[in-house]
Amino acid sequence: QIQLEEIGGGVVQPGGSLRLSCVASGTMFPFIFVGWYRQAPGQGREYVAQIFNNWSTNFGERVKGRFTIPRDDAKNTVHLDMSDLRPEDTAVYYCTLNRNIWGRGTQVTVSS
Repeated sequence: QIQLEEIGGGVVQPGGSLRLSCVASGTMFPFIFVGWYRQAPGQGREYVAQIFNNWSTNFGERVKGRFTIPRDDAKNTVHLDMSDLRPEDTAVYYCTLNRNIWGRGTQVTVSS
């Protein structure tokens, strides 16, 4: 079965940028969508963004205009490019393939 791995978490200052990558162990195709979710301590999982097979995208209201979700089909990778990061973006970020397969998550901490 295909596996997903999130790469690129870390600590960043408010206002900074960070790229996360969701790398699949095999081909992700065909897929319906690849999505990003996040979970902050003591809170439920929050929808962040998704990209569909037809390249259309959707974003959660809290990240719209600050995050983008480019993909690299040749590398079976979907990125999450985050800019203007805020302390409230601190969370574990997960990627998912059709909400059927999930990665283990990567920690993003926004702090000065």
